[in-house]
This record gives sequence, C-alpha cells and structure tokens, in this order.
Amino acid sequence: MTGVLKNKVALVTGGSRGIGRAIALRLARDGAFVAVHYGANRDRAEETVAEIEKHGGRAFVIGADLRKIDEIPAFFAAFDAALAERGQAGLDILVNNAGIGGGGGITNVTDAFFSDLIDTNIRGLFFVTQHALPRLRNGGRVINVSSMVSVAAYPGSIAYAMTKAAVNSMTRSLAAELGARQITVNAVAPGATDTDFLSKLPPSYLKIIIEGTALGRMGQAEDIAPVVAFLAGPDGAWVTGQLIQASGGMHL
Repeated sequence: MTGVLKNKVALVTGGSRGIGRAIALRLARDGAFVAVHYGANRDRAEETVAEIEKHGGRAFVIGADLRKIDEIPAFFAAFDAALAERGQAGLDILVNNAGIGGGGGITNVTDAFFSDLIDTNIRGLFFVTQHALPRLRNGGRVINVSSMVSVAAYPGSIAYAMTKAAVNSMTRSLAAELGARQITVNAVAPGATDTDFLSKLPPSYLKIIIEGTALGRMGQAEDIAPVVAFLAGPDGAWVTGQLIQASGGMHL
C-alpha cells in the first residue's frame, strides 16, 4: 500500500464488479478507506471488500438502488452511520461509476429502456453527487465514469451515448461550481473494456473494436483504475473539468 490516500474516505458507486471493483481495489491500495456500493449483488461487493482487507486495506459494503431517488437520503444516512461505527466521518473522494449500458438504434429503443438509462446514468449520478457534496471536504475529488461512446458516433448505442454525453457536460459545469472549494471534478472515458457488458457482444464486433484501437487490444478494468487513482490523488490536484480518455487510442 502506497499511502498517498491515507486518511481519505472514498465512495465508489457500482464498486462490486468490473471497472468499479478495480477502482475500489486501487484506491484502497493507495490507502483510502473505501465504501463499496452495490446495486443488487451484495455477495460480489463483499468479495471486493474481502479482497481489499486481505491486502491490508479498509473497506465496507453499502447497498442501494440509486435509480430510486427517494432512497438516496437513506443511502447516505447508512453511509454516515457505517463511517461513525468505524470512527470516521465525511468524504474525500466520490467516484460515480454505477451505470448501465445497452445497444439499440433510435427506431428500436423502448421507453422503458430509455427511462432506465436516464434513471441510472444521469438522475442517479446527479442526485448521489448532490447528497454527497455536503459531506465532501474542501479539496476533495469527484470523478465520473463516462465512456468513449460520448465522443464519437455510435448509432447502435444512441441512448446510452446520450447519457454519457450528459455526464461530460455535468462534469464541466460542476468543476466550475466547486472550484472555490478546491474540489476537482473530472470524468474518465474508458474505451472498450473487458467487462460483463462487452462479453455479450459478438466476437466479430469485438475484433473490429480491437483493430480500431491504437494499442491493439481490449482494455482491462485494471487499465482504468490507475487513471482514476491519479485524479483522486495529490498529483491530480491541478486537473479539473476534464474528460480523460482511457481507451488505448480508440478513434485516433
């Protein structure tokens, strides 16, 4: 453990699997006390916490369906209580990673699917951030996980791409709003990353993605976590309002 985040408290939404899990593990390795949020699978979140503790880190599990805005106050009340039980309070690093994806052109996206994307990727992220801000110490960090679909044309994932473009816009505006408190706000846009979502795509499509990536391979969750760690740590203190493309060189 490096200790660059010693005495920092971090909350990683969607921290039980995929990119979120890798981020939680990395922040804990750097010394942060990590709240690992899960939406539905508590077992996966507890596995993440167990992995952190095995390597000498500190973490705890906290669950909530962040699509349900009226549950967010109770989520943060439980967060506060869990910290208090451990002699901690407040928040230093918020990583808004929880989100859902999915394909579909404009002619076959249903209202139900569109609403679920909006509720998870935009409304949930927005109101989690709103409730986190009173707890976030001056000099803190907000890091939003976006996607490369937000910066290029993806007609086959048009609704998902719209939600991530909204995350980018919020990032810039919030960075301007919170600058007076020395809080940085940035977004990280992963490229094609080997997670549960991509595993459902046809191999032929994945081959096209890899061929269009400068570094010639699929990304791993562990490729994204160090970028988030940089923004969360002291070396990232002069970076705010930015979208960092962690994609291995997609769309160059």
